[in-house]
Amino acid sequence: MDLQELLPQVRAAVIESGELIKDAWDKPRNVRYKGRIDLVTETDIAVEHDLKDRLAKILPEASFLAEESASDAPLNDLTWVIDPIDGTTNFMHQVPLVCTSVGLWRNGRIVMGIINAPIMNECFYAISGGGAWCNDKQIFVTRNDQLEQSLIATGFPYTITEDADEITDRLRRVLKASQGVRRLGAAALDLAYLAAGRFDAFYEKGLKPWDTAAGWLLVNEAGGKVSEYDASVDFSLYSKSLLASNTLLHAQMSALM
Repeated sequence: MDLQELLPQVRAAVIESGELIKDAWDKPRNVRYKGRIDLVTETDIAVEHDLKDRLAKILPEASFLAEESASDAPLNDLTWVIDPIDGTTNFMHQVPLVCTSVGLWRNGRIVMGIINAPIMNECFYAISGGGAWCNDKQIFVTRNDQLEQSLIATGFPYTITEDADEITDRLRRVLKASQGVRRLGAAALDLAYLAAGRFDAFYEKGLKPWDTAAGWLLVNEAGGKVSEYDASVDFSLYSKSLLASNTLLHAQMSALM
């Protein structure tokens, strides 16, 4: 498999599926709740089906691990890991911080990642060993090693009711130590922004493989580091926590976690 040859086809497929999000942007939302605050729209379903159709034509031998239609599927030797709309709540409220995340898992690791933010016309992408890119421009993490000069991103899990004390305690520590904290509401976009040097670090617990697959590769290819909150524990797609940084801040962030 030539990843360099495959990338333009996959990138085009993800961008074309993003047109469904644009087309639905000003239309009424048909919403179903999977949990108290976990929702899905008909556009999530439509984008996922469209993506699977397109990707199956490009790489017919690959299986799918996808949020809405195959969330319990195993990671085979070749698997597409898909989040059709990361930031569905943002989409519901017409907040433009929404994206589609597609990662390609091959033989035990992510080798390709695409994060497309259609409303903002930005597509972030990477292949293993090929650097990280946004709209044909190579991107890199920041070189900041001062935590008090750092902009940190985070997110809140769907278990916020049960975990509010733990989450706010950790948030309080990060707020006191950093320049500021942002919460976009789309973990894949947080990781893409970190890779692009817009954030210095990002942390969140309770994420799923489709939230992190593409962004994990982007951060690594942009020169960053990804682990669990405990920096000595390597990150996996099924890790309970994620800490990503520009590498220089990783130990300091892990200590705060």
